[in-house]
Amino acid sequence: MEVTNGDGVGHSDMSRKVIDEENSAVVIPETAHQISSDSWFQVGFVLTTGINSAYVLGYSGTIMVPLGWIPGVIGLIIATAISLYANSLVAKLHEFGGRRHIRYRDLAGFIYGRKAYSITWALQYVNLFMINTGYIILAGSALKAIYVLFSDDNVMKLPYFIAISGFVCALFGISIPHLSALRLWLGVSTVLSLIYIVVAFVLSVKDGIEAPARDYSIPGTTTSKIFTTIGASANLVFAFNTGMLPEIQATIKQPVVSNMMKALYFQFTAGVLPMYAVTFIGYWAYGTSTSTYLLSSVNGPVWVKALANISAFLQTVIALHIFASPMYEYLDTKFGIKGSPLAIRNLSFRIGVRGGYLTINTLVAALLPFLGDFMSLTGAISTFPLTFILANHMYLKARHNKLTSLQKLWHWLNVCFFGLMSIAAAVSALRLIAVDSKTYSVFADI
Repeated sequence: MEVTNGDGVGHSDMSRKVIDEENSAVVIPETAHQISSDSWFQVGFVLTTGINSAYVLGYSGTIMVPLGWIPGVIGLIIATAISLYANSLVAKLHEFGGRRHIRYRDLAGFIYGRKAYSITWALQYVNLFMINTGYIILAGSALKAIYVLFSDDNVMKLPYFIAISGFVCALFGISIPHLSALRLWLGVSTVLSLIYIVVAFVLSVKDGIEAPARDYSIPGTTTSKIFTTIGASANLVFAFNTGMLPEIQATIKQPVVSNMMKALYFQFTAGVLPMYAVTFIGYWAYGTSTSTYLLSSVNGPVWVKALANISAFLQTVIALHIFASPMYEYLDTKFGIKGSPLAIRNLSFRIGVRGGYLTINTLVAALLPFLGDFMSLTGAISTFPLTFILANHMYLKARHNKLTSLQKLWHWLNVCFFGLMSIAAAVSALRLIAVDSKTYSVFADI
């Protein structure tokens, strides 16, 4: 029996059949990584680890400051709801057309054809590459924050810490063969997340109580407010989405759809509460001068801030592996890397290929430590299309005969709205890059 692998090309030797819980045949594309082995609870922690990284310590500045109290709070709640909705649409298409779509590009290719497969893979690759690079910058910034706490000689620059972080991330990536192998590390990540979030929360409350009246007015001119508002709106949805939901869902046990829905509900209930807490308290404590990012300027005992930054660094190393796993899976499958992770061929392949991939990430991170501006652009041209535009249109196309006219109109409205948001966010990001390029230089120590 010949089946397509998602890109429109038939392969009789690269797919296999399984029997799902309803005893119907479902074709699963061949993969070198482990799939259908994880509980929904473990997958829920994968999703939660992806959103509760040290990035949350900066959301009070990137979301609340440009939006203010009421729009900021309402925006976060709405972003949570629409992100859960969009992710649920993709999750429900995981088993569609007699196939299990374990990669986002497979699903797009199955529905639209070869060109969509290639475009989706390109968008996803750029998105994940930029996220990985951002995590290395974040880890390097955490290491520098620790250094600054104990030394003010300014000998060690940010690019040096980024290089160290990239090396540690590579060691971790080489040691963990696939996404499902993170099991114990997900628990470690959760503990680390709680440490820096609790420290940030407590120290921010202390500063907020002792501080004079704060300024909560939205800074900037009328024009700049418009652009920063658009950028903050893009950051809202970027905070909740991975852009690799089918790859994560591939690891979950049958029944894959209902189990994934449980994992998503876990992510968007218990998982977002720490994010809300540290974002709101940071803005309350510091207003428009919010400075909780990596606890660099928060008042408190040095050892406490050092512990929090060490936790941020280690948790970032774990979180990066999640977003790098689609590339690892592609390379391992393409070159037939199977069997024992400790086999000489497999280990040497991971050292060479994964190490090389993260070396490129690290070089870009050191070269452009103000990558946040470029990540805003990446979010506009990839996160929006992957998470919202494509999700709604794929669902519309796949379920076309089963939807009412009102439901079809709803999905088209979503496609059009997020399409316009994507364009607006891209324009805003380009403006931000143009402005900041006058301030920053390559290999900057920021």
